[in-house]
Amino acid sequence: QVQLVESGGGLVQPGGSLRLSCLASGSIFRIYAMGWYRQAPGKQRELVATITGAGSTNYADSVKGRFTISRDNAKNTVYLQMNSLNPEDTAVYYCNAEVLRYGSISRQNYWGQGTQVTVSS
Repeated sequence: QVQLVESGGGLVQPGGSLRLSCLASGSIFRIYAMGWYRQAPGKQRELVATITGAGSTNYADSVKGRFTISRDNAKNTVYLQMNSLNPEDTAVYYCNAEVLRYGSISRQNYWGQGTQVTVSS
């Protein structure tokens, strides 16, 4: 079993910053790509940022220049630094990871439960 737990969400004023963290735990042999996704009310879940095991990153156009994804492989943790937040960033943010478990020969995709980010004055 693998669990992903997000933290760091909350209420922030426009122009402010938040840092989200996601810790993966369980029977983990190796984590490949990790990422952050978000879903606003009435909208489909969308990719925010991804990072490979080697550190290559990819961002949605809407967050480029404002958000930074990073990871600490030793801690099985991925972060999302969010700066210059605006109300359109309000959403539930979900952590995702591709994990190779002990005893498995193929990777599996896991999701966290999500953390609410609200940008409002």
